[in-house]
Amino acid sequence: MSETRIEARREIAAPPEKVFDVLRDPRGHVSIDSSGMLQSAEGDPANGVGDTFVVHMDREALGDMPLGKYDVTVTITEYEPGTHIEWTVAAGIDHRYGYVLEPTETGTTVISYCDWSRTPEKYLNALPFPVVPQTSLRATLGILARTVE
Repeated sequence: MSETRIEARREIAAPPEKVFDVLRDPRGHVSIDSSGMLQSAEGDPANGVGDTFVVHMDREALGDMPLGKYDVTVTITEYEPGTHIEWTVAAGIDHRYGYVLEPTETGTTVISYCDWSRTPEKYLNALPFPVVPQTSLRATLGILARTVE
């Protein structure tokens, strides 16, 4: 981890392909979200860099900013089937979320991260980073494990 990145990791007793199928699906994002912000999603599962889908959000779940309900367009920025998926939700702000999957003898080590190293300074001064705490990344991995094991 660094001053511009947080991450959490967990061993999950499922093969990387099964885990990846949840992570590339817009509805999978909603089903494993521990923050409470992701309400629903529209679009097809991602198949490569540049793919997009829409997630309906509710920032009131965090209670930190009075944004209420809004939509974000998720744009896939990294895509390696069964290995790595990453996306941004605001092209100008350019903070990214992602998962790295490493096969193990008993399943998959999953690393979840939030990286704001590309975020322009004007946004760093205006918005709280990270948007979600590391505990939320960890909790989401717990829900992911429950979903695929």
